[in-house]
Amino acid sequence: MTGAGTWVREANSGGPSSRSRSVRLATTVLGLGSGPIRCPRVLRVGLDFGDADPLATVRDLLRDCGFDDEAEAREAVALPPAPCICRPDATKRPKPIGALAPDEALYQALVLGLCTPWRYDPARPVLWTRTSLTRRLELFSGQEFYA
Repeated sequence: MTGAGTWVREANSGGPSSRSRSVRLATTVLGLGSGPIRCPRVLRVGLDFGDADPLATVRDLLRDCGFDDEAEAREAVALPPAPCICRPDATKRPKPIGALAPDEALYQALVLGLCTPWRYDPARPVLWTRTSLTRRLELFSGQEFYA
Protein backbone atom coordinates (compact mmCIF):
# COMPACT_ATOMS: atom_id res chain seq x y z
CA MET A 1 0.00 0.00 0.00
CA THR A 2 1.28 3.43 -0.84
CA GLY A 3 0.79 6.69 1.01
CA ALA A 4 -2.71 7.67 -0.29
CA GLY A 5 -4.34 4.30 0.40
CA THR A 6 -3.76 2.92 -3.14
CA TRP A 7 -2.23 -0.41 -3.88
CA VAL A 8 0.61 -0.71 -6.39
CA ARG A 9 1.02 -3.97 -8.22
CA GLU A 10 3.97 -4.80 -10.39
CA ALA A 11 3.72 -7.44 -13.11
CA ASN A 12 6.50 -9.91 -13.62
CA SER A 13 8.10 -8.92 -16.91
CA GLY A 14 10.59 -11.79 -16.70
CA GLY A 15 8.14 -14.59 -17.36
CA PRO A 16 8.79 -17.41 -19.84
CA SER A 17 7.16 -15.53 -22.70
CA SER A 18 9.62 -12.67 -22.55
CA ARG A 19 12.57 -15.05 -22.67
CA SER A 20 11.59 -16.90 -25.82
CA ARG A 21 13.85 -16.91 -28.85
CA SER A 22 14.24 -18.79 -32.05
CA VAL A 23 17.40 -20.35 -33.39
CA ARG A 24 17.83 -21.78 -36.87
CA LEU A 25 19.54 -25.16 -36.82
CA ALA A 26 22.26 -25.39 -39.41
CA THR A 27 23.52 -28.93 -39.04
CA THR A 28 22.50 -32.25 -40.54
CA VAL A 29 23.38 -35.91 -40.35
CA LEU A 30 22.86 -36.20 -44.11
CA GLY A 31 26.16 -36.69 -45.88
CA LEU A 32 28.00 -38.21 -42.93
CA GLY A 33 29.83 -41.31 -44.10
CA SER A 34 31.56 -42.16 -40.84
CA GLY A 35 30.76 -42.09 -37.16
CA PRO A 36 27.89 -43.58 -35.19
CA ILE A 37 25.25 -42.10 -37.53
CA ARG A 38 25.95 -42.66 -41.21
CA CYS A 39 23.83 -41.22 -44.02
CA PRO A 40 26.30 -40.96 -46.90
CA ARG A 41 25.39 -39.20 -50.11
CA VAL A 42 24.66 -41.75 -52.79
CA LEU A 43 23.99 -39.53 -55.77
CA ARG A 44 23.28 -36.05 -57.09
CA VAL A 45 20.78 -35.70 -59.90
CA GLY A 46 19.49 -32.77 -61.89
CA LEU A 47 18.87 -31.93 -65.52
CA ASP A 48 18.80 -28.53 -67.20
CA PHE A 49 16.31 -28.57 -70.06
CA GLY A 50 16.79 -24.92 -70.98
CA ASP A 51 13.73 -23.74 -72.91
CA ALA A 52 12.81 -27.26 -74.08
CA ASP A 53 9.78 -29.11 -72.72
CA PRO A 54 11.09 -31.69 -70.22
CA LEU A 55 8.45 -34.30 -71.06
CA ALA A 56 8.99 -34.12 -74.81
CA THR A 57 12.77 -34.12 -74.36
CA VAL A 58 12.70 -37.25 -72.18
CA ARG A 59 10.37 -39.04 -74.61
CA ASP A 60 12.84 -38.26 -77.43
CA LEU A 61 15.66 -39.46 -75.20
CA LEU A 62 13.88 -42.78 -74.61
CA ARG A 63 13.54 -43.28 -78.36
CA ASP A 64 17.18 -42.30 -78.98
CA CYS A 65 18.31 -44.90 -76.41
CA GLY A 66 16.19 -47.60 -78.09
CA PHE A 67 13.37 -47.94 -75.55
CA ASP A 68 9.62 -47.86 -76.16
CA ASP A 69 8.69 -46.56 -72.70
CA GLU A 70 10.06 -45.79 -69.25
CA ALA A 71 9.15 -49.24 -67.88
CA GLU A 72 11.33 -50.92 -70.49
CA ALA A 73 14.19 -48.50 -69.80
CA ARG A 74 13.86 -49.06 -66.07
CA GLU A 75 14.34 -52.80 -66.51
CA ALA A 76 17.52 -52.27 -68.56
CA VAL A 77 19.21 -49.55 -66.47
CA ALA A 78 20.93 -50.32 -63.15
CA LEU A 79 19.36 -47.89 -60.68
CA PRO A 80 20.08 -47.52 -56.95
CA PRO A 81 18.42 -50.59 -55.39
CA ALA A 82 17.52 -49.19 -51.95
CA PRO A 83 15.24 -46.34 -50.91
CA CYS A 84 17.03 -43.07 -50.19
CA ILE A 85 16.35 -39.82 -48.38
CA CYS A 86 16.23 -36.84 -50.75
CA ARG A 87 16.72 -33.14 -50.26
CA PRO A 88 16.86 -30.26 -52.74
CA ASP A 89 20.35 -29.58 -54.08
CA ALA A 90 20.99 -25.90 -54.60
CA THR A 91 24.79 -26.13 -54.61
CA LYS A 92 25.33 -26.09 -58.34
CA ARG A 93 23.47 -25.78 -61.60
CA PRO A 94 23.09 -29.07 -63.46
CA LYS A 95 24.62 -29.63 -66.87
CA PRO A 96 22.41 -28.98 -69.89
CA ILE A 97 20.78 -32.20 -70.98
CA GLY A 98 22.39 -31.84 -74.43
CA ALA A 99 25.87 -31.91 -72.84
CA LEU A 100 25.27 -35.34 -71.28
CA ALA A 101 25.60 -38.70 -73.00
CA PRO A 102 22.09 -40.02 -73.76
CA ASP A 103 22.46 -42.96 -71.37
CA GLU A 104 23.56 -40.65 -68.51
CA ALA A 105 20.67 -38.27 -69.15
CA LEU A 106 18.21 -41.18 -69.24
CA TYR A 107 19.66 -42.57 -65.99
CA GLN A 108 19.10 -39.25 -64.24
CA ALA A 109 15.60 -38.89 -65.71
CA LEU A 110 14.68 -42.37 -64.42
CA VAL A 111 16.01 -41.58 -60.94
CA LEU A 112 14.09 -38.29 -60.90
CA GLY A 113 10.95 -40.17 -61.95
CA LEU A 114 11.34 -42.44 -58.91
CA CYS A 115 11.76 -39.50 -56.50
CA THR A 116 9.48 -37.27 -54.54
CA PRO A 117 11.11 -34.14 -53.10
CA TRP A 118 11.97 -36.15 -49.96
CA ARG A 119 12.30 -39.82 -50.96
CA TYR A 120 13.70 -42.05 -53.70
CA ASP A 121 11.74 -45.29 -53.91
CA PRO A 122 12.84 -47.94 -56.41
CA ALA A 123 9.57 -49.84 -55.86
CA ARG A 124 7.32 -47.05 -57.13
CA PRO A 125 6.43 -46.56 -60.80
CA VAL A 126 8.42 -44.05 -62.82
CA LEU A 127 6.35 -40.85 -62.80
CA TRP A 128 7.60 -38.14 -65.10
CA THR A 129 6.12 -34.69 -64.70
CA ARG A 130 7.63 -31.32 -65.53
CA THR A 131 8.07 -30.77 -61.81
CA SER A 132 9.79 -34.12 -61.13
CA LEU A 133 12.11 -33.82 -64.13
CA THR A 134 13.30 -30.32 -63.20
CA ARG A 135 14.16 -31.12 -59.58
CA ARG A 136 17.78 -31.01 -58.44
CA LEU A 137 18.24 -33.51 -55.64
CA GLU A 138 20.82 -35.11 -53.42
CA LEU A 139 20.10 -38.72 -52.45
CA PHE A 140 21.35 -40.14 -49.15
CA SER A 141 21.40 -43.67 -47.80
CA GLY A 142 19.51 -43.83 -44.54
CA GLN A 143 20.05 -47.54 -43.96
CA GLU A 144 22.64 -47.06 -41.23
CA PHE A 145 20.88 -44.16 -39.48
CA TYR A 146 19.63 -46.34 -36.63
CA ALA A 147 22.72 -48.57 -36.51
